[in-house]
Amino acid sequence: MGRYIKLPKLGFVKIRQSMEVEKINHVIIEHTPAGKYFAVLNVDFEPEPRSNAGGTIGIDVGIKAFYSDSNGNTVSNPRYLERSMRKLIREQRRLSRKQKDSYNREKQRIRVARVYEKVTNQRNDFLQKQSTMLVRENQTICIEDLNVKGMIRNHKLSKSIASVSWAKFFEMLKYKAGWYGNEIHRVPTMYPSSQTCSCCGYRNPRIKNLGIRIWECPKCHAVHDRDTNASINILKKGLQMQSA
Repeated sequence: MGRYIKLPKLGFVKIRQSMEVEKINHVIIEHTPAGKYFAVLNVDFEPEPRSNAGGTIGIDVGIKAFYSDSNGNTVSNPRYLERSMRKLIREQRRLSRKQKDSYNREKQRIRVARVYEKVTNQRNDFLQKQSTMLVRENQTICIEDLNVKGMIRNHKLSKSIASVSWAKFFEMLKYKAGWYGNEIHRVPTMYPSSQTCSCCGYRNPRIKNLGIRIWECPKCHAVHDRDTNASINILKKGLQMQSA
């Protein structure tokens, strides 16, 4: 195929190819809102078995921090949509001033679509890198079994939850686990991971208040970061489910 692909009625079309493939079963041409064309190739692909470093990790996803893990690491939420919002609003205002069905309006519509496309590409790149790192470094990954669709119904949080893309992140972990031989354990949503002391197991009902980020256990006096503590409990619960 090289740098060209042969398509019915169009003949040879020059392409930029992301990876080498062998036999192509069929091709779907996609035209994006940003005015770009993509050839989506359906091919037979047998992924090579890969190995991981054998670690275990618990993940607590959030909005301010994208996730905190049971090793004490925190990955910030890059907030790509929020960072592009000023430009997006400016381009949308310009679009609203264009005459309907005019050539200039179509040009401006594409400019708006390209802002959205850039945000989507940035977000997908971030999710791909984070999910790949986790499956390479760990054999067992424990996460909460969140009902993301249900959470999006909360109008105060819906935009932030949609922007952070937890569901897509979990889906990436799932299919990459098939490549690297990982085990993904989903801890029930109702498990009180944030309220439970990861040192002694005491459950502190005061921690239902989401504004409390650091707390001291009344029983053993261990001091916890809310999200790191939750991720440790998610790991413990996931391993308990694994051995049950």
